Amino acid sequence: MRTAILFTMCAGMFLVQLDVTVVNVALPTLGSELHADVPQQQWVVVGYSVVLAALLLAGGALGDVLGHRGVVLTGLAVFGAASAACGLAQSAGWLVAARAVQGVGAALLLPGTMAVVTGTFPGRAERARALGIWAGISALALPAGPVLGGLLVQAAGWRPVFWLNVPIVAAAAVATRRLVPADVRKPGRVDVPGAATAALALGAGVYAVIAKTPWVGLLAAAAAAAFVVIEHRSAEPMLPLSLLRSRQTAGANLVSAAMNFVGLGSVLVFTLYLQEVLHADAITAGVALLPLFLPLAVLGPVTGRLTARFGPLPLILAGLVLGALGTLNLLRIGTGTGYGTLLPTLVVLGVGMGLLTAAVVTAAVSDAPKERAGIAGGINNAARQAGGALGVAVFGAVAGEPAAHASFVHGLHLLGFVSAGLWLGAAVLAAVTVRRAYGKRLAPTS
Repeated sequence: MRTAILFTMCAGMFLVQLDVTVVNVALPTLGSELHADVPQQQWVVVGYSVVLAALLLAGGALGDVLGHRGVVLTGLAVFGAASAACGLAQSAGWLVAARAVQGVGAALLLPGTMAVVTGTFPGRAERARALGIWAGISALALPAGPVLGGLLVQAAGWRPVFWLNVPIVAAAAVATRRLVPADVRKPGRVDVPGAATAALALGAGVYAVIAKTPWVGLLAAAAAAAFVVIEHRSAEPMLPLSLLRSRQTAGANLVSAAMNFVGLGSVLVFTLYLQEVLHADAITAGVALLPLFLPLAVLGPVTGRLTARFGPLPLILAGLVLGALGTLNLLRIGTGTGYGTLLPTLVVLGVGMGLLTAAVVTAAVSDAPKERAGIAGGINNAARQAGGALGVAVFGAVAGEPAAHASFVHGLHLLGFVSAGLWLGAAVLAAVTVRRAYGKRLAPTS
């Protein structure tokens, strides 16, 4: 019974993670069919991740107030209906809107599935094992996404990439209704003003980058300022600012955002480079991206054990320096170079992110009080999703249209410089903010 609940929740989490990467290899095909240019293709990716990042904490709070079982069922229904709408899309605008609704479903599912798992396995040891399985299966979605997307696109076009979700969601919803008991609701309320201003700040910021519209950037800054004021004054804030008084927590979340900024931004431009410049088909491009994603799945458990033994800082520094070296390899790419020139970047960046992920999450939550560890983890997840959304916007804007091979490759060179500089800066930030060992806590700072 409990095992069935665990794997049902894993199915929901797998879909959330899968839809971060599965769509990338379909972009050239759907772009051609829907007459979508690169900015519109960027919105197909970030329309999902922006909404997921903005509503993630609100989704967790909603589950606390209304019950996580009901929120998971609602998330599955929204995600499934939006997936069907994606599969039926007749225009780029339609597809982007449907992807945004998918993000709403994902924001309900991600914290909800985790809460159901922790409630089903109350013992400390069994909970750790269950969450390890939950995290491991979700990590498998990252390498599975490009390959599965490539197979589907090659065999039947881009629409099955989204239709695939529908039967899985239906089966997961039936299993959730039958297996998961109703949980006790807790008194409280959802921070609607905080969620609204967070969504406006992130969405406007991404739009300003993609559309190159400065005044929208000012709107994003104003919304971000309003969000901080609202959270400071709220009795039940979505983002408790007190958690960020620890410089380790604040620093680790900034490093997490930088990690996904480069990681997910790179996936977009690498996919376009493989298919539009090197003329690889969808399945070949999906397989070609495996050296980037496989280290994330393989190194996750190893990094967790190393972090437990040595603390997060050595792993964070090693991952950031390796990633910076990998992105500098982009300077070797030219219009006439092949996959072999890109491969070192994929491998080294993948290993760097594999070393980083578990360590930076540990650093982000280890300074939080035990009773707030869940929300500290949610803040870190939101930081990563927000960084990824902004990364897709910036990388696509810098690289430009891949049809102009020379200027696109020049954009990759610039992105190599920017990515290396950002990650080396993140390494300095980590060295200053993350404590060397668990026994030496840094004093919280305001």
